[in-house]
Amino acid sequence: MSSASTSSRWLRIALPLVLVVIWLAGGSIGGPYFGKVEEVSTNDQSSFLPQSAESTQVQERLDDFLGGDAIPALVVFEGTGSLDAADLEGVQTVADEIGALEGVLEVSPAIPSEDGEAAQVVVSIDASAEVTDIVGEVRELVAADAPDSLRAWVTGPAGFTADLATGFTGIDGLLLLVALGAVFVILVVVYRSPLLPILVLLTSVFALCVALLSVWWLAKAGIVVLNGQVQGILFILVIGAATDYALLYVARFREAIGEGRRRWDAATAAWKGSIEPILASGGTVIAGLLCLLLSDLASNRALGPIASIGIAFAMLSALTFLPALLALVGRAAFWPFIPKTGMAELPADLTQPTRGLWAKLARFVARRARVVWILSTVVLLAASVGVTQLKADGVPASELVLGESPARDGGVVLAEHFPAGSGSPLYVIVSEGDAPEAAELVAGQDGVDSVGVVAADTPSGQAAVSVEGGELVLAPQGPPGTPAPEPTVDGGDVMLVATLSDAADSLEAEQTVRELRASLADAPFEGIVGGTTAVDLDTNDTSIRDRTVIIPVILVVVLLILMLLLRSVLAPVLLILSVIVSFAAALGVSALVFNDVFGFPGGDPAVPLYGFVFLVALGIDYNIFLMSRVREESLVHGTRRGILRGLVATGGVITSAGLVLAATFAALGVIQILFLVQLAFIVAFGVLLDTFVVRSLLVPALAYDIGRKIWWPSKLSRVDAGDASADAAPEEMTRAEYRRTLDA
Repeated sequence: MSSASTSSRWLRIALPLVLVVIWLAGGSIGGPYFGKVEEVSTNDQSSFLPQSAESTQVQERLDDFLGGDAIPALVVFEGTGSLDAADLEGVQTVADEIGALEGVLEVSPAIPSEDGEAAQVVVSIDASAEVTDIVGEVRELVAADAPDSLRAWVTGPAGFTADLATGFTGIDGLLLLVALGAVFVILVVVYRSPLLPILVLLTSVFALCVALLSVWWLAKAGIVVLNGQVQGILFILVIGAATDYALLYVARFREAIGEGRRRWDAATAAWKGSIEPILASGGTVIAGLLCLLLSDLASNRALGPIASIGIAFAMLSALTFLPALLALVGRAAFWPFIPKTGMAELPADLTQPTRGLWAKLARFVARRARVVWILSTVVLLAASVGVTQLKADGVPASELVLGESPARDGGVVLAEHFPAGSGSPLYVIVSEGDAPEAAELVAGQDGVDSVGVVAADTPSGQAAVSVEGGELVLAPQGPPGTPAPEPTVDGGDVMLVATLSDAADSLEAEQTVRELRASLADAPFEGIVGGTTAVDLDTNDTSIRDRTVIIPVILVVVLLILMLLLRSVLAPVLLILSVIVSFAAALGVSALVFNDVFGFPGGDPAVPLYGFVFLVALGIDYNIFLMSRVREESLVHGTRRGILRGLVATGGVITSAGLVLAATFAALGVIQILFLVQLAFIVAFGVLLDTFVVRSLLVPALAYDIGRKIWWPSKLSRVDAGDASADAAPEEMTRAEYRRTLDA
């Protein structure tokens, strides 16, 4: 044996081993970071808003007025009747104990309700501390030490933050377990092999480990903002995308094995056949995700690069780690149903009676092309009608958690006995000279229950105000004879505190903020409005702006990529239109399910944007897989025959990939957060729609009906291998020879 062949044989063993070792090292380093994500993540909604938002400007000055950046928690106590002196004394004792907890900045005295049946304590928690842990300690203390005659809840913004964080607790355990389990079951059913599904899952898991390692350090350095929502999407996206790319490679590897190639030759042939569609698909997804950088919300901007990193490692793993594994394992990966030589050959003429599901479907498309694509379009358009019922203009924070929420329960009790906006006030910053006029304007606003002003020398940090003779008068905070406090002044400004009549997280409260800002804009003085409700309003408004700007940009970017890939204008335009109709149908059906089946109160404005990003970027993947193979077959067999051969060749792999991606996104539903459950349904249903209707029927039927003109304006639209009148090459002509014919 020559030294050259010996070296080549060793290379065929050494290179796969080196690649496997590198990925094993990366996975072993990145794996432990699954338990450390909380160290670098945040769920503080105000930190996501742009600097131009009024609520952000107010948030930045809270420390100057209140002496610390705090998030309020409300402890509400309710009895079976009127509270007596002993009850109130017990509440005050609990309040004093809460004040001694680390991370608690200030605690108000026990405040009885006007009906005498409840009392509340306002707890200011350090926003820079571990809010969820502190709320947990407060809840434990209240449960243990509250008077036996009273029931108690911890609610308010801090309570909802803690409940939201609790809702995300299964995101790095249960979510991964469900997603990987679903993928494994699907792969076992599809390939009927115990080993191949494990190799594919290893490809996904190691891609996720290395991606998470990279993202963790970027978040640690403050380069990106990571929260539970982005984390969950990253996990699902990497698992789904890596599995999809792996399945495309496996399909090519199986074809090569079926052609009788040895494992190394099969691995390299599969790599050459899959690298272009994988890079094109991954590149399209990354380009679509990076369009989120145009968002004004930091959470949306963060998802762009974070998810792009995940997709990049998904592609890299599918093109290096999986080929290395299969190059080492060979045809044994498919045991016990190992492909036999000749299995990969496609029928010569799919318009004639054929065997196999996809061959029969191809024949059906060829015979009824126009009817198929018209009916498919009509069905999708009919489903799209429901999109008018989609409610995606925001929901109360109390509705974000679908499971148990002590804060939501406490909020209901609070609203029964106190002004619903207690403890989560609006903050209005105005100049000191304009404070009297501003206080009158705010107090007269519909939806405002009472108005105070921040005053340092008071037990609660604020005092009730009135306007007398054009002057701001603060109510004394003590026994008769106690002098009235002075408002806190910072840079010539004072901060008014407005208690709302409606719950701070309600849409009615947001409307009050909107109207108050309009009143201030018409006033002869300037004022800015912030607080929890203002943050919610600004977040919703920014999300609506984002989806209005970003969705058209994504369409243009994806269209340009498809034009470069397919060397055509008409085909990409039709593919984009098919995806838009499919997305509208998915939203339409989702709206009906959300409203009439699940009874959801509404949806986050970002849900349609995220759904569009994933369905367009990921849904177009399957069209890329299909049409890139169709173009490859068309170069040899002509367009119409190439369409049928491409449909048969990619039918199994795309269907498997669609089922896997739908299952992985559906796994998001195990995290009982409204946004993730809605996104899970929209994307999972949309992917299935793309897989079984758009890619299997609509696109191939439309392309077959149009014929070679689908490739307009490229040369392939004018010279077709299947058109004898054009002196096209016979079917046995090689692709290289036919390309030279086109170039000539």
